[in-house]
Amino acid sequence: MNETLEVIRNRRSIRRFRPEQITEHELEAIVESALLAPSAMNAQPWHFTVIQDKRMLDRMARLMRENMLKSGNEFMVRRASDPSFIPFYNAPTLILISADVKDRFGQFDCAAAAQNIALAAESLGVGSCIMAMPAILFESEEGVELARSLGVPDGYAHVCTVALGYKDGPNPQVPPRKRDVVNYVR
Repeated sequence: MNETLEVIRNRRSIRRFRPEQITEHELEAIVESALLAPSAMNAQPWHFTVIQDKRMLDRMARLMRENMLKSGNEFMVRRASDPSFIPFYNAPTLILISADVKDRFGQFDCAAAAQNIALAAESLGVGSCIMAMPAILFESEEGVELARSLGVPDGYAHVCTVALGYKDGPNPQVPPRKRDVVNYVR
């Protein structure tokens, strides 16, 4: 099997990270892979916000928990109420991916960039977890101010967040894959 297929086969969503920061070289390679993702009509309607500042990560985790508790969504309230819930799984690096809200393909393009990030990370021995739930961060007045302070451009909305860091333990087992979701028309 070739190296690319092996990386795809081995990548898992990691939810336990060691505290040490990934290297600058690894981060640059991962960000470059995001910038090389395909986009419709080469519009590149994305914005990437890389966060490694511990105080900011702690602020974001606090705000995420608060917004989840206020959401009225039973699942989110229950999850945020659980004392063992750790937003972002203590990852030392987050990449927020935002899309230009006027670009009708922006979410798809950002999803391709997120997958490139996850695969590049795996190829470098860095764990990753792609998350959509952090969108709730920006659903309050404090969240709107947070987006501004993080440099998210006006007119852009959160699509997903990728948590990055060194894995704290072995890869999780491969969950069963649905095989009846493919049909061929030949």
